Amino acid sequence: MAKASLKAVDKVEILTLQDNYIEMTAMDNNAIVTRAAPLKEGEIRASILAEHGFSALIKTTAAGKTHMLLFDFGFSENGAAQNAKTLGVDMREVEAAALSHGHSDHTGGLQKLTALIGKRDIPLIVHPSAFKSPRYLKFGEDFKINFPKLTREMVNDAGFDAIESATPYPLLDDTILFLGEIPRKTDFEKGWPLPHCQKDGKEVWDSIEDDSSLVMHLKDKGLVILSGCAHAGIVNTIQYAMEVTGVDRIHAVMGGFHLSGPLFEQIIDRTAEELQKLNPAYVIPTHCTGRKAIMAMEKQMPDQFILNMSGTKLTFA
Repeated sequence: MAKASLKAVDKVEILTLQDNYIEMTAMDNNAIVTRAAPLKEGEIRASILAEHGFSALIKTTAAGKTHMLLFDFGFSENGAAQNAKTLGVDMREVEAAALSHGHSDHTGGLQKLTALIGKRDIPLIVHPSAFKSPRYLKFGEDFKINFPKLTREMVNDAGFDAIESATPYPLLDDTILFLGEIPRKTDFEKGWPLPHCQKDGKEVWDSIEDDSSLVMHLKDKGLVILSGCAHAGIVNTIQYAMEVTGVDRIHAVMGGFHLSGPLFEQIIDRTAEELQKLNPAYVIPTHCTGRKAIMAMEKQMPDQFILNMSGTKLTFA
């Protein structure tokens, strides 16, 4: 495989605009972790919203030049946008965006969040299958729950110029790589059995092949990998990132690892075991990883584990 173009950068900052957890009294700031403060005009009255969704701003710095990218849009119409305002983020600095996949806990805040960017024709990199419809969770022949539609028109109306790619795609001066479709090679990451969709008028299992992640290369430290839900499996994701970049060190792996609930609990220990073999300096499970998996990773990798929250900024330099 030809190696994808990815420049080494001096610093990667990831500001979480939306995640499932918030704890405003944590007081555990350090050189890497900066928590959101509950202060507004000197008073304790600025709360951060947590929801079952994900959205983050990624800032890269290389040779004194910074770039900012928006990754995913959160679940509710207003949640991520309200957090951006509370955190005092200047969304006008966003130059490009990427969508991990087309599920509503990553697309819900599309209109409100991008209105804060205040400009049109920003590139949005997305896998073409993100737009397939209908998509639903099938619990039985008589019980199906639909995902809201995501259309190309909605993306365009929000001000984006959609770039559809199933293959790795470099962004922002080659400082961030969108992985595209992630091959599924491990023997234990089998995907989620509930999602289905219609193809040529027939019901088929939805493998969520639009699921993707972003990769940065921190100079002398290794890859920083950020997933939305890792429906392809977080271990598959890391292995593919290493393959396409040719970099075999992992500095940080962060994102939803989709290990929540009874369908995934049996692979928590195996996932943690494989992560330990890959030996990232930091493991930051978010969003859909689930409480049991997060606790297992904290217990098994205490020195590498970072607890993420809505409003948290992580700085890798």
